[in-house]
Amino acid sequence: MIGGFGVWELLIILLIVLVIFGAKKLPEIGGGIGKAISNFKKATSEPDEIDVTPKSSSDSEKKDS
Repeated sequence: MIGGFGVWELLIILLIVLVIFGAKKLPEIGGGIGKAISNFKKATSEPDEIDVTPKSSSDSEKKDS
């Protein structure tokens, strides 16, 4: 029993999804969901990127004055 669903409920849901999307589309949907989850995990675990853009010339002129 997963989350309050029994085996028969899960089979009925799977059958409805199969009828709606078709057998050829299911692997594509699964792959897309898997990539989205892995990208989300990667984005949340990576440290923030360091800003390496050069400062504008107006900033350096203010410091020299």
